Amino acid sequence: MSVLFPKWSNAFPTVFAIAALGGATAAIGGFWYYATPKFWRVGYMPTQPGGGFNHQIHAGKLGMDCRYCHTKVEKSYEANIPNVATCFGCHADGKLNKLAEGTETFSPTHKAKTQFVRDAYAQDASIPWRRVHKVPDYVHNFPHHVHVAAGVSCYSCHGRIDTMPIVHHAEPMSMGWCLECHRAPEKVVVPVDKVTDLRWVQDDLTKRANAGVMTPAAQKVLDAIQKAPPENCGACHY
Repeated sequence: MSVLFPKWSNAFPTVFAIAALGGATAAIGGFWYYATPKFWRVGYMPTQPGGGFNHQIHAGKLGMDCRYCHTKVEKSYEANIPNVATCFGCHADGKLNKLAEGTETFSPTHKAKTQFVRDAYAQDASIPWRRVHKVPDYVHNFPHHVHVAAGVSCYSCHGRIDTMPIVHHAEPMSMGWCLECHRAPEKVVVPVDKVTDLRWVQDDLTKRANAGVMTPAAQKVLDAIQKAPPENCGACHY
C-alpha cells in the first residue's frame, strides 16, 4: 500500500505551532512597544510658526524663568502660552541691539526670524503656536498648579527644555508613567523654589538616584504634602 504523505511531513504540525507561537509573540511584542506613547509620543517636535521659540536661547542662555511666559502655571491647570504683547515687549523694532539697524550689533537674520512677532502685534492677532504636550481627551486635565505647589519640577515632565532649540516631547506622559510618580513621589519632588531651575533639579535628582537616598530638602517637601498622591481613577478621569 502506497504512503499518501511522506514521513517528513509529520513535522509540519510542530513547525506550524512553533511558527504561530513565534508570530503571535512578535505581534504582541511589537504592539506592546510601537502602539504605546513611549514610541509615538516621545520625540514629537512640531514645526512652529515663523522662527519658532528657541528655549535654548531664552531659558538657557538668557536665563529667563519659565514663569515669565507661562505666567499662570502656579495658579491654573494650564501652563498658559503668552500673548503676543509679551513677545513684542522684547522684540519690538529697535528694542534689542540685534534689531537696531545701522549699528554693528544689528542682525538681519535675527530680524527676519522674529518678524512674525511684530507682524502679529501690528495685526492684533495671536501667534498660532502648535501645541506640543497634550493629554488625551479622556483625561480631564493636568493641574500644573497642584504639581508645582507639591514640588514637581518642569524637568520631571518636560526634560531639560532649557537646552532645546525646538521643544519636543521628552516623556511618554502615559497613565503608567504618571502612576510611577504618584507611587514614588520621593523620587521626584524638590523644593518649591527650585522647580524652574532645571539644571539644579537634574543634578539633584541624578545624585539622589545614584545615592539611593532623599535629600533633607526633598523630605521636607514630601512631609508638607501630608498625604500620598492619588491613584484612584477619579483623580484624573472625571
